[in-house]
Amino acid sequence: MSKKINKPEFGKGIRALLTDPQLMEQAVQQNAQEVVRELTHTVAMLPVNQIEANPFQPRTEFDQTALDELTDSIRVHGLIQPVTVRRLHDKAYQLISGERRFRAAQMAGLTEIPAYVRLADDQQMLEMALIENIQRQDLNAIEVAISYQRLKEECNLTDELLSERVGKDRATITNYLRLLRLPVDIQQAIKNGQLSMGHARALAGVNDIAFQLSLLRQIAQEGLSVRAVEALIARHKEDRSGKKSTADKRLPDHLRHIQDQFRAYFGAKVDLKRNDKGKGQLVIKFENDGELNRLIDLIENK
Repeated sequence: MSKKINKPEFGKGIRALLTDPQLMEQAVQQNAQEVVRELTHTVAMLPVNQIEANPFQPRTEFDQTALDELTDSIRVHGLIQPVTVRRLHDKAYQLISGERRFRAAQMAGLTEIPAYVRLADDQQMLEMALIENIQRQDLNAIEVAISYQRLKEECNLTDELLSERVGKDRATITNYLRLLRLPVDIQQAIKNGQLSMGHARALAGVNDIAFQLSLLRQIAQEGLSVRAVEALIARHKEDRSGKKSTADKRLPDHLRHIQDQFRAYFGAKVDLKRNDKGKGQLVIKFENDGELNRLIDLIENK
């Protein structure tokens, strides 16, 4: 009689199962639901050369600039969000979701990448297991966001159906999903508990990556509250709105970009002026002594 694989043994031996087809088949026959449940929150490191592209992938063209940026990020930080693959046999997997991440990882020269592994016909059980995972208390905001994204991509759920399945309103789900568009540095800070959900939600409302990263540094250095971060973001958006000064509007695009970089770095209103001969001035504005001290600290720490 074959030995029964109970939950504790299974949990510790999941990676062994992935490389042993006979043991995996035995586990699936005994308790397929338990196998799926464990696989949903187990990240396996799989060799890139064992993963094949999905022949039914509807997306065939990718923005090359965005792909290059993701590749550079992966070279520095690795792949933060795992891809999802279907297990064909012990040394062959087929990509289900994460085509862009997979391509960028290949371009970055990675030999193995993190992946969630699915079985051949586990759609209904997968949905149940992912929803069960979301209810866990020990997940950070990025892990919750990834679970929502997996439900949408792998179970073909619309935002409305997803909202019904997990018992959350659509606005809450949207706020979580927006976190996955944040720069990798910020996602990592959320995972490490350095940023609260309130901070993360505020940063997700900013389209300027340089300013997002500047705010991340300020939050870490000064312990800014969510309200303080929201105030800085509001001022930044006002500065970039149509309420620019006449001099600001006259700036050439390349100088306006430089001015925006200074504003993002200092988190303050910065005016750049320059005449045709190259002479000019850089003015950093502040509202009170507290802001002045913050600017001084920022310069001295640099």
